[in-house]
Amino acid sequence: MKRYLLMLLLLLFVFSVGAQVNIEAPEPYAEVTDKDGEMSELSAGGEFSGEAPVVLKLYANAEEVDGYSLVCSWEFFKEGETEPYLVRYDNEVEIELRESGATIVQPVIVYTSRADSEIYWEFGAEVYEPFRVVLSESNLEAPNAFSPNGDGINDYYNVFNVKSIVSFSGAIYNRWGQQLYSWGIDQIGCEDCGWDGTYKGKPVKPGVYYVVIDAKGADGIRYEIRRDVNLLRGYTEETAAP
Repeated sequence: MKRYLLMLLLLLFVFSVGAQVNIEAPEPYAEVTDKDGEMSELSAGGEFSGEAPVVLKLYANAEEVDGYSLVCSWEFFKEGETEPYLVRYDNEVEIELRESGATIVQPVIVYTSRADSEIYWEFGAEVYEPFRVVLSESNLEAPNAFSPNGDGINDYYNVFNVKSIVSFSGAIYNRWGQQLYSWGIDQIGCEDCGWDGTYKGKPVKPGVYYVVIDAKGADGIRYEIRRDVNLLRGYTEETAAP
């Protein structure tokens, strides 16, 4: 009788282990938010192209299943490399990407049986195409003149043709070395940002001023700009016409 009960229990155990539930592959997705706050959603195999920095949020979108442990991992590769430079483990992952070039992210979702610690479902590269985030090379230029006269054209002194800049500081000085204005990365690449030709709320005189800019691009390029800036208060499109 005991032998019969032992055999019955063994059969029940084997049946419980072997009676696997049918787990379908989850559908992971990603959200990429650019420096202007615009968000793009990607499904597996999707690609985003833009300027650095961006915030990448990854979602496994995987459900817990009774009797199984769920492990979600994200493998980060530089394009052309076979070994990941970073692996993160979580159902949801957030990371800031600040380097130019292509970043490849491979999701891997694994279900392991709690009964025997064996892997029963593994959804990885054979199931999902990786996410791809491509960030452009950097660029930054600074003008040598502006005309804060209220005509809506060149009324602010600021850098232009800005791409993939990850750090920035700028300052304007007068001929005696007095700092009149300073600004940071949150004030570049936008309209009506920068120096408006005033100091403590009052317009400064037309003339030559000096700008000091230190910036770094996502590709590692450093921008160290020191140059004269001509403030042309009486300049308009009409006065410039021949």
